[in-house]
Amino acid sequence: MKLWITRPLPDKVIDAARVLGDVEVRQETLPLTANELRRALTEFDVVLPTLGDLFSAEVFDDFPNPRCKLLANFGVGYNHIDVAAAKARGVDVSNTPGAVTDATADIGMMLILMSARRAAEGERLVRTGAWPGWHPTQMLGLHVTDKRLGIVGMGRIGQAIARRCHFGFGMDVSYFSRSEKTLDFPATRMASLTALAGAVDVLVVAVPGGTDTRHLIGAEVFEAMQDHAHLVNIARGDVVDEAALITALEARSIGGAGLDVYEHEPAVPEALRALDNVTLLPHLGTAALEVREAMGMMAVENVAAFLDGKPLPNAV
Repeated sequence: MKLWITRPLPDKVIDAARVLGDVEVRQETLPLTANELRRALTEFDVVLPTLGDLFSAEVFDDFPNPRCKLLANFGVGYNHIDVAAAKARGVDVSNTPGAVTDATADIGMMLILMSARRAAEGERLVRTGAWPGWHPTQMLGLHVTDKRLGIVGMGRIGQAIARRCHFGFGMDVSYFSRSEKTLDFPATRMASLTALAGAVDVLVVAVPGGTDTRHLIGAEVFEAMQDHAHLVNIARGDVVDEAALITALEARSIGGAGLDVYEHEPAVPEALRALDNVTLLPHLGTAALEVREAMGMMAVENVAAFLDGKPLPNAV
């Protein structure tokens, strides 16, 4: 069995993978190129890809019967893989849910606080030597305790963020989701996305990426938001219409934003980087060693099950 791991991963994961067969680890940190995508399907039995490795329908169209029979994705999000096209070619797809939930929720909570309390702006002030010293009206931000939180997409991560906000900060929780959720904390389901946006002080985006959610958060949502409200995105970059967000931030029609993902990452528009009312993180959602190890081990478990002819623990 030949397995291709498309990015450097923690040693613990690589060692576990080598037990299963012949493993090649690609040392590049950028996504697979067009030629590498085709090599993945023709020279390996299993590929362990990740964010940005764009296995599109066009790539699968070139190979009616690829050698590769499993894409064991490293990450919970898999919108970079055309799952329907993969399955039509006999290629299974798995992901790594659960392992990422708490780490991503922690980043969401951090962005809520950083954006609301203007932490990134204040840190820049200190670093540049421009801080004049404390005074009673300096850098007044939004006090999140007892405010109202809105969650767009009440899945595992959305629920984990809501719990932190409700139990830790006394926030009332509202959400917009395709279905009513049974939750272990009080929450109100809103009838529409704009109704949610207009009712909350902090709006957190936690939906999966893909064509169904592209630009879900756009000008209509920003127009509905209160002028003090903050947007936080820890989902996928293209869920938010970046141009519309920049317009809202430039006009100060919303209070601010905290972003861990971007529409065309790693490219971040200069217009966004120039603003002081947005906190920008470099996709840190799961960036902790134990979390990345857990993700990798989950991917390896999917590979092991595949090789044993067993159902994939995390099939998508």
